[in-house]
Amino acid sequence: MAAGRERRAAADTFTARMKKLVHRVRTGVRKSAVDYFRGDGSDWVALAGLLLMIPLIAMFTMVDPVWFSPAALVLPIVAGGLLLRPASLLGLYAAAATALIIESVQLGPYTEGPARVTPGIVLVVAACGFFGLLIAQFRSRVGVPWRRGGTMLFDLRERIRVQSKLPQLPTGWHREMALRPAGGQSFSGDFVVAARTNGGRTLEVVLTDVSGKGMDAGSRALLLSGAFGGLLGSLPPHAFLPAANGYLLRQDWDEGFATSIHLVLDLDSGDYELFSAGHPPGLQLSAGTGRWEEKAAEGPLLGVYDGAQFDPVKGSLRPGDVLMLFTDGLVETSERDIVEGIDRLTGEADRYVPGGFHGAAWHLIEAVARDVNDDRALLLICREGPTAPK
Repeated sequence: MAAGRERRAAADTFTARMKKLVHRVRTGVRKSAVDYFRGDGSDWVALAGLLLMIPLIAMFTMVDPVWFSPAALVLPIVAGGLLLRPASLLGLYAAAATALIIESVQLGPYTEGPARVTPGIVLVVAACGFFGLLIAQFRSRVGVPWRRGGTMLFDLRERIRVQSKLPQLPTGWHREMALRPAGGQSFSGDFVVAARTNGGRTLEVVLTDVSGKGMDAGSRALLLSGAFGGLLGSLPPHAFLPAANGYLLRQDWDEGFATSIHLVLDLDSGDYELFSAGHPPGLQLSAGTGRWEEKAAEGPLLGVYDGAQFDPVKGSLRPGDVLMLFTDGLVETSERDIVEGIDRLTGEADRYVPGGFHGAAWHLIEAVARDVNDDRALLLICREGPTAPK
């Protein structure tokens, strides 16, 4: 009993209470900071810091207006436009306006010398505040804070990239893919979904080109890649494109069509079926003849009309053969038609025949369509022969 009383007395000392208080404050500040940078918390920390900056800037300006111009008040205003909500931003603007009035009174009329508060400075500060308020209102309407907006776009891009990752293939097979968005952007309307089905004995790959390009098509590509990834392997191969077509029709987008090509490859025998929905044909290189052959299946665009039929073309990949799938941005431009583009692509691809196609996809896009202002994607499936590089 005495020991318990002593422990309680020690816990009630001033030092112990202060330690508990410091711990609670530190935990609360840490939680508020985490919530703030996640976009979930209040912006009072940023508002308090910016409000403290304004009198400091005003004080330095009145002490030495040559080195600290009255226009320096735009710094907290610009930062506030990025960090604060519209309501908090108005409070910051009121403080900045008050500081500008005090500086004007203390420094005297601008006609009496340099380093004064001139009408031009007032206009610059007001313009920065106006644009900052527009940005804050747009951000508030969208519901994504600026510090989360970049992360959100990065997450979307990475999701498309991960969903487009091709599965590992057994020994004797090689696959690679290269994707180049239009204009050097991070988002593309071209995407791939792939899976090994039938106990891993079958490779199914779907290469899709969504209408539009770059950022305009990126959001639709993300939605479709998730939907197509869920359909792939869940339906028989012949039912995939009809289901994808129905999905696009239900979206009722203004620009809702897409082209797609669906490869179903037996990894044991090399036999395959190729289904197409308005997509450019596949190209197969025969190791025996050294010539490229077009594999053109029949089918309409996805999202145009209901009840569309998609008839496959069949083929077989023997050791040394290569199957190449691509989107129209790689072979068709305003200056050349698709036939000329395919001839150029196969001509460049012939250079890789002697040494194998490892690492060829990216280089082929560079050689054939480096400066094309369209999304470009290229997929290579190679059945390696006995002399293929390891």
